[in-house]
Amino acid sequence: MSADPGGAPGPSVLTLVRGRADRLRNLMHGLARQTLPPRELIIAWMQPDRAPDLPDPGCPVRHLHVPGEPMPLAAARNRAAEAASADLLVFLDVDCIPSPGLVAAYVQAAATTRGLFLGEVLYLPPGAVANERDPAMLDRLGQIHPARPVLPEAGLRPEPDAGQLWGLSFALPAASWRAVGGMDEAFVGYGGEETDLAARLAASGLPVFWVAGARAYHQHHPVHVPPLQHFAPILANARRFRARHGRWCMTYWLDQFRAAGLIDWHADAPAIRLIRPPTASEIAAALRPDALFS
Repeated sequence: MSADPGGAPGPSVLTLVRGRADRLRNLMHGLARQTLPPRELIIAWMQPDRAPDLPDPGCPVRHLHVPGEPMPLAAARNRAAEAASADLLVFLDVDCIPSPGLVAAYVQAAATTRGLFLGEVLYLPPGAVANERDPAMLDRLGQIHPARPVLPEAGLRPEPDAGQLWGLSFALPAASWRAVGGMDEAFVGYGGEETDLAARLAASGLPVFWVAGARAYHQHHPVHVPPLQHFAPILANARRFRARHGRWCMTYWLDQFRAAGLIDWHADAPAIRLIRPPTASEIAAALRPDALFS
């Protein structure tokens, strides 16, 4: 791994991109302001062409093209991790702007103990970063997701539920990633691949920690509530997860699908029975342009 002048190691930062070039540019500007620069930024492009006019993130940039179906999320993360040269992998969603201390906080956590590290994400309202990248302003504008805890100002907090892993911002040793084989690419499209990874990492004995100071800011985009545009892959991936782990994942979304009359399902059910897929008008009506959380 590389080092800054003080000798602190720098991790590989990995992100996935399909569209959203403006979000990627903001992420890269955020990396350029890190108190500890990463060793490299690896961008896995889930599209044929790279976006033009990308800024300097203050570290070398490596580009990968990941072919396949429109959202090969598991495959893209695997290709990025395979290309990474550092011992610590930091996964950052393209919608996230890292706070100046994010990389340093993850590096400090990894120097303290071995684990799967989860960073805080604040959700920004529409238009919050059109002309504003000041972290103090983003701190004031950002909101904590109602399903996430408030983190302490310093240190690590053990998390007993590995399922708290969401793909927006997390870090782990590259050796731990390789030990479980990375993400299962049989999870196709949207949903479930992160929870499956977390379950396998937990089974391997890797503990989970929340990391104070590893804050990121989620740039707003319209969301579907519920995510009916991903209806088919969510069902398929939920079934795959249950077949492997003996329990359901994405239960919040499955319950929303049940309430909409699309599936027959409950938390103790052995299977999901499809009643009907959502119509195009139902998918359109689920779009919430101003909602912060899905």
